[in-house]
Amino acid sequence: MSRSRRPAIFSMRWVHVLGLCWLCVLALPFAGLLLATPWSHFHLASGDPSALAVSAIYTLMALALVVAFGTPLAYWLARRQFPGKWLAEALIWTSLLTPPLAMGILLTGVYGPYGWLGSAMRRAGFVLTNSAPAFVLAQVYASAAYYIVGARAAFESVPADLEGLGRTLGDSPWRVFRRVTLPLASGGLAAAASVAWVRALGEFGIVLIMAYYPQGIPVKLWVNLQDSGLASVYPLLWLFFLIGLPIPVILGLRMHKRLYGPASRLAT
Repeated sequence: MSRSRRPAIFSMRWVHVLGLCWLCVLALPFAGLLLATPWSHFHLASGDPSALAVSAIYTLMALALVVAFGTPLAYWLARRQFPGKWLAEALIWTSLLTPPLAMGILLTGVYGPYGWLGSAMRRAGFVLTNSAPAFVLAQVYASAAYYIVGARAAFESVPADLEGLGRTLGDSPWRVFRRVTLPLASGGLAAAASVAWVRALGEFGIVLIMAYYPQGIPVKLWVNLQDSGLASVYPLLWLFFLIGLPIPVILGLRMHKRLYGPASRLAT
């Protein structure tokens, strides 16, 4: 082996070792959960099934709203230049970077019973604190910016020339979007939706302030921890992973199959 190749191989071995070490670090909390779970008396606490249903149903509703309204916004930001675009981008990033508890306080100031919008809606009979709509609203604010940023990146990865070619062939903008842009961006959109799903499902800070009731999984985990100690949270935590992981895993596998499946191999 030549001397010129030895440093490269040596450095690559260290890259592999460091990568493996970091994977082990990431796996430690989950290995700890596996070892610490009291399997001999594994049972849900009172109210856990209800929290599970609340989180699953309302998170699906929140994700549907985020995808329905966030996708056009992401496409608009990816393809259009307009005055004040920097302000729209700054608003999205500010929403993404605001700490959850701080966001919960800000939302309560608007939608709460004494907020300028919340008080008006309460007089109309629509309550946006400690209610199902408040829970969905909190999850929307927790996850929307994550989806918009990811979806925008997905649309920007699609060459604009392909869209232009479709329009020159006589297709309408909507037909080009549906038949060209959306399929090509679907992998990135799936990844963005996965992040939004997990982000909404696991949101604690905003939900704690805006919608303590109905209790979802994160708040119920905190209640169980306060009332009964650490051992009582493990069963519900396992169920959180059970309902939280399938959607990202399925979307991730579909994305991987799309990128590295037989068709892509033939194309290369």
